[in-house]
Amino acid sequence: MAFPKIGNLAPAFTLPDQDGEPVSLADFRDHKNVILYFYPKAMTPGCTVQACGLRDARARYTRAGTEILGISPDTPARLAKFREKEKLNFTLLSDPEHKIAAKYGVWGKKKFMGREFMGVHRVSFIIGADGRLKHIMEKVNTKTHHEDALQWLKQNLE
Repeated sequence: MAFPKIGNLAPAFTLPDQDGEPVSLADFRDHKNVILYFYPKAMTPGCTVQACGLRDARARYTRAGTEILGISPDTPARLAKFREKEKLNFTLLSDPEHKIAAKYGVWGKKKFMGREFMGVHRVSFIIGADGRLKHIMEKVNTKTHHEDALQWLKQNLE
């Protein structure tokens, strides 16, 4: 996996959200920082814990001038179910062909229970309001991700 380089412009994208509406990274340029987090599959235990932590910390992210965007290979319909079931208050994006995951270097070989397969690695990117990649969180703890990202934002971008 080769991540984009810190300091460079973050790879551009436009993807459908949970409602099938297009969302572009450029929509936030010059307005907000972005936490762009990639996760393997909606409605699985780890992904739910991570998403609910972000949901509960949303007001603090808003105060920090930061938008939350989650990307997975799930369809918009599955994302809509996930968002509704867990009362998520941020945008989920659908990347079923993993083109954006590949651009960000998070699509690759994974191992689980002795089996190898291709999938999305759980990695988060912090993108500044200037559109440049500021930080990569490669080792994400689903239980503390929301606090870890907020801490980095407060120490480096506020």
